[in-house]
Amino acid sequence: MRAVNPCSRTVAGIAGMFAALVPFLTFAQAYPARPIELVVHTSAGSGTDVVARALADVVRRENLLPQPFVVANRVGGAGILAYTYFKSKRGDPYVMLTISPTLLAMAHRPDVNIGLDNYTPLALFAIDPQTIMVPADSPFATVKDLVEAARRQPESLVAATTSIQGTGRLVLYLIEKAVPGVKFKFVTFKGGGEAATSVAGGHTHFTTENLSEGLGLIEAKKLRVLGIAADRRLPNIPDVPTLQELGFPVQAGTIRGFAFTAGVPKEAVTIMEAALERAHKSPVWKEHATRNMYLDVYMGSAEFSQFL
Repeated sequence: MRAVNPCSRTVAGIAGMFAALVPFLTFAQAYPARPIELVVHTSAGSGTDVVARALADVVRRENLLPQPFVVANRVGGAGILAYTYFKSKRGDPYVMLTISPTLLAMAHRPDVNIGLDNYTPLALFAIDPQTIMVPADSPFATVKDLVEAARRQPESLVAATTSIQGTGRLVLYLIEKAVPGVKFKFVTFKGGGEAATSVAGGHTHFTTENLSEGLGLIEAKKLRVLGIAADRRLPNIPDVPTLQELGFPVQAGTIRGFAFTAGVPKEAVTIMEAALERAHKSPVWKEHATRNMYLDVYMGSAEFSQFL
């Protein structure tokens, strides 16, 4: 029986590893070769849009990829237009989606048929807390005042939300469920920024959309924050209580993340996941997240997939 030279095994092993790396190295040299479309299902100025543009800015300023992100707002049908378009791009590594809880709502709608198997989650960047915001001159000084008014006169108060399946609408539902007799009306807008503007202009009584979407109007003294639906107070607004502190068992926030479609080459997933992780760690993103009062959370592709 002929002895096998250990050195031969080592050389063969190295050769095998190199052969396995060749496709990745070849792909990495070429990808991305053109701009990447970053799809947003809400209008410009919405929380989802702000996150997409912040990521595009970070990638450009930090030179994290050889090609830029181009934000594309595909608005309509409470997200159906954007999600249907995204589904049609299966396997395309040049189309990414900015994720919010609308993704989960779509996955539960049999009429839409866009389940989680249509996505390759890449990274979760943050959780954007929901709030209760009222006009600066609103007669409601506290959340309890607002809820009590809705209990005394059901459907007398109108909330501005982004969609009937969004996280802002969920907050209304949870309050109604927790307090017998409470019933709100609501109207929908193409984005949380539009919803906040409606409240500031006195066209609706309050909004349950994201804090980040009303920051400019809060700073301009046109909106007041009565409460946040987070698990803790935020350091930038320490005087604003959580809804749980006020006796309402409500905790809700909008996940902020990114995904490819299903079927994208593994090499593209590896490259993009690494770029997104560097983006999340960058001072530019940290500054944006702090300014917009996000809850800082990060998950890579595998963990984010399991989370969803």
